[in-house]
Amino acid sequence: MKNLFRQTFSLDRSSLRWQNFLATAAFTARVFLSIGIALFLAFMIQLESPMSTVTTVLIVANPTVGALVSKSVWRMTGTVIGAALSTAVMAMFVQSAVLYFMALSVFVGLACMTATCLRYFRAYAAVLAGYTIIIVAVPAFSHPENIFLSAMMRVSDVALGIVVTAAVFMVTSPRRRQGTMDALSGAFRETLRHALVFHEGLVRPAGTQDIQNVEPAIADGAFRTLPQTLYDGRQRLMGQLARLGPAIEYAATDNPDIHAGVRGYRLAVSRMTGLVASYHPYWRNLGIANSLSASVHREIRDTLTWILVLTESAGWIEQPQSVLACLEDSQQRLEDLERSATSPAAQASVDNTRDILFQLREIVLDLSSPRGAHVRVRVGLYVEWMSAIYNGLRGMLIAFLACMIWYITYFPTGPMMIMYVVAASSLLSTVPSAARASLPMAIGTALSVPACWLCHIVALPRVDGYPMLWLSICACMLPGVWLQFHPRYGIGAFGYTVFLAMQLMVTNSMVVDDITLINTWLAILMGCVLLVLVFRVIMPADQRLYASRLVLSLGRSLQSLSSQPGTKVPSWMVWEGAQIQKVSSLLMRLSLVTSPIDRQGYVDGAFAALSLGRLLIRLRRAAEKAGLTAAQTDALNTALVSFRMLRRDPGGTAASLRDAARLIGSDTDATTGCVLHVRLVACLEQSAHIIDSIPGFFHADGPLNCWFDERGAATLVSAHPAR
Repeated sequence: MKNLFRQTFSLDRSSLRWQNFLATAAFTARVFLSIGIALFLAFMIQLESPMSTVTTVLIVANPTVGALVSKSVWRMTGTVIGAALSTAVMAMFVQSAVLYFMALSVFVGLACMTATCLRYFRAYAAVLAGYTIIIVAVPAFSHPENIFLSAMMRVSDVALGIVVTAAVFMVTSPRRRQGTMDALSGAFRETLRHALVFHEGLVRPAGTQDIQNVEPAIADGAFRTLPQTLYDGRQRLMGQLARLGPAIEYAATDNPDIHAGVRGYRLAVSRMTGLVASYHPYWRNLGIANSLSASVHREIRDTLTWILVLTESAGWIEQPQSVLACLEDSQQRLEDLERSATSPAAQASVDNTRDILFQLREIVLDLSSPRGAHVRVRVGLYVEWMSAIYNGLRGMLIAFLACMIWYITYFPTGPMMIMYVVAASSLLSTVPSAARASLPMAIGTALSVPACWLCHIVALPRVDGYPMLWLSICACMLPGVWLQFHPRYGIGAFGYTVFLAMQLMVTNSMVVDDITLINTWLAILMGCVLLVLVFRVIMPADQRLYASRLVLSLGRSLQSLSSQPGTKVPSWMVWEGAQIQKVSSLLMRLSLVTSPIDRQGYVDGAFAALSLGRLLIRLRRAAEKAGLTAAQTDALNTALVSFRMLRRDPGGTAASLRDAARLIGSDTDATTGCVLHVRLVACLEQSAHIIDSIPGFFHADGPLNCWFDERGAATLVSAHPAR
């Protein structure tokens, strides 16, 4: 039996590798076909730089047709804007080279900053606007009067490459709505399984069963360390949900049905991400320490198990009535349990579970009725201004340095170096870590130099007719096109293909100039050195600082939430949607920090901060209807005001919350007769416990904000910072 399982598993892996191979081969064939048609048409209509159409094909090509269409639209938009800006700047500063270079550098920096602020291929319009300015200006450096003709040629090259690539991919690529819906359904079921793992271990009182064998707490009030399999599963699921966002956007570009309901599908993904973030070590502590919550966890465990059965069929999204009925029945049974939950600990489990069921119901509605009246929530876009400004300064600096190097040395192919560094820095502004990606980009570009040499020495002299020329170019670009979407080599492969096309001097009248070729290769290599020098030496990224800014932003969001009047408390979905974007960016930044740091503690702390925000929103809403006395109201307001000192004294904030819980819970009649009072006490005590568990996360002198010893152990976020 074991051998049979291994054989089956091996067959599955072999089948998956074979499918990936076929998909990559099909994508490569489409790219090469697009190159052949675009280059042939460029020769036919006598474009000045036919290889620019090849570059366009390599940049806009994407396995997903929707992504290709979106990328093409924004590429054309950015090209037109960049061509207009280049013409305007040349007209204003044609008499002063230094002022002209300064103006170009400023516009390139603004384009890089804008590209960092935008999402998906909207950022690509800013990228194209940035380096199209240089591409248009380079041919007109010696003859400024030709700037308008150069701009029109650039627009023509890009338009031809876009039209050909879009036509080839749309004709040869299948497009199905069901693929996107299956991905959403699969993500929903994976989210249910992730939640089920937590509840299965909490269905009996503490000490009787714990199937996950959770380790003891590190310290009193600290988060427990979850099994590594749960952390790995959470990371994998978060990555899956993160990839779903762009996939939905691209599918909406190409599929009218997806486009009509894209807003609801976005909300569904955001809610699923929030649901995954709800399950962190604090939940495990709460469940194990509270034997009265066993029945609550048993109820939701049974509900999740049954929903997994109901969602096995492929068409459950179109007919969600049975799933919604199951959730409504579970909510009714949960209300019955709530009436008997007279202790704050039991009420805490009931409230948290009610939130889970509510989220599940909203996810099902978003998936099944994405255009329904309930889809009214707009989640704002979070922008890392610090990273955006830093990328803008890098783009400005590298553009100005390249221009001045050429101006001072008057290197014959200096404009090629300027084109490369501006294009590379603009493209790097769209990746999560531009400094880290600059080295693979430079290495891939450097490898294109010997490939270009081989093409000019071995292939092109023996070419006789267009078919051989096309095959020779495709053979040289094959490694980069094949590896372009590989997670490890993608950036380097992209640099290899794009800038190899830029170096190949294939024109209507082939004139091989060895001196010009050598100078071009030297310019490209100088640009690679300059790119790494600026991005990793002169202006390196401080991932620790970026991460600390995100943690600070999470704390300020909690402070703002606590200080707002009850009537202006935002929807938890609106607040949480913005914070999830910060958490996702924080996870990426923490993975890039090289110094010792309590990464897992910060990840759990970030998820707990989301739970703390939910508790504050729930607290404000319950307080409006609880009928508190004047003394209780004053105590609650004092507890909320104490969030102002969250960064200076998180322990004091937690103490104020517990004082308010003690005063509100001291009313015997309220504790036994008013569910809302019990809810308030439960929210206050949970909030205090979360803050006490991770004081270093909120404190201004937390581990991310302190000087560190490279050889020492990382300080835990569960420890109080030294004063």
